[in-house]
Amino acid sequence: MSWRNRDGGQNSRRLENVRVVDVREGRIEEGPVLVEEGCIARVGGSPGGREDVIDLGGLYLLPGLINCHAHLAMVFPFQEWDEHEAPARSALRAYRRGWDALRAGITTIRTVSEIHRVDIALRAMIEEGVVEGPRIFSGGCGISVTGGHGAGFGVLVADGEDAFRHQARAELAAGADHLKIFLTGGIAHQAERFSDPQMTREEVAAVVGVARSRGTYVTAHAGGGRALREALDVGLTCCEHGYLLDDEDISAMVARDCVLVPTLAVTRSADWMEKHRFPRWMIEKSLEAAEAHMESVRRAAAAGVRLIVGTDLPPGDSDRGVNVTVREIEYLVEAGLTHLEALRGATIYAAQLMSAEDRIGVVEQGREADLIAVGSNPLEDVRALRDIRCVIQGGRIVRWEVQ
Repeated sequence: MSWRNRDGGQNSRRLENVRVVDVREGRIEEGPVLVEEGCIARVGGSPGGREDVIDLGGLYLLPGLINCHAHLAMVFPFQEWDEHEAPARSALRAYRRGWDALRAGITTIRTVSEIHRVDIALRAMIEEGVVEGPRIFSGGCGISVTGGHGAGFGVLVADGEDAFRHQARAELAAGADHLKIFLTGGIAHQAERFSDPQMTREEVAAVVGVARSRGTYVTAHAGGGRALREALDVGLTCCEHGYLLDDEDISAMVARDCVLVPTLAVTRSADWMEKHRFPRWMIEKSLEAAEAHMESVRRAAAAGVRLIVGTDLPPGDSDRGVNVTVREIEYLVEAGLTHLEALRGATIYAAQLMSAEDRIGVVEQGREADLIAVGSNPLEDVRALRDIRCVIQGGRIVRWEVQ
């Protein structure tokens, strides 16, 4: 049910009887929230005016969640993947996954390698109002070496710094917001190890140079080790996974202000993997890495590395009855973050990574009215996010379960 259907298209609405979660200051504010033309016009102040009034029944209102590691078109299990499938099939799968994410309260996603660049096309269709879905910050196609991690899954392949430079320029010209590379092995290939280098320092530097020339950044699939440290030396901004980070890796990340998207769900979602018919060896490889993965993230967090929420699982999916994006926030608490810091990892910190803090990630005047409402205080316990009762994007109600 949308406000437009309720009121004949009025452009000004006031959310009343609501407790606003301030993720910047870590406090709860009482008072109405005024929404005009899809943006937050005012937080707090005295009620009144001629706006359409929406009573949220005392719910807690906070920014819509952001998932910073998504593959919308990926096929599960991986062995059924066909990188030559028709682009229309990939696009339809991505659209459905995006819609599922939005309905679940993930109002923004960052994609990190999509076949056929379907994320760029879907982003355009959503922005044009042709279809509904989350805000998308697109990575386009990731770039890997011949036979490297990601190869065979619709990524671009390059060997040598000139080839990587060319592919990086092509992705940005196609409309990518950021660039994704693959530094090391991972879980998807049986023979790979998490710290095995797959790119040279010069190849990474070429991609970073292209990104900087266009005012954007590079994120990398990386388990840890020398490959990660060399990438940090030449300007890597963001690390995905961090399965086996040692003290030297973590110190380098802190020194260079590199953020980590740990995707802890990857190594602790056996039920989800079984449901999607993953081979037994891959499930076992994932679970065997779980303890070391969590310990790496705990030490990184304790050292001051900023953690950002991302799942590597479809952001609107559930694992053991809980949305995987919400579950990832809970895992960050297990890794030692406060409930507030974990929540920031899915809101304000995620927005800052994408240079979108002036648009999303907080409930403040001038920001997009991307909001969710829950029944209890998430600053006290992020498990409150398991009970999302209202999802709003751009001032329009996407899902409404308020009594």
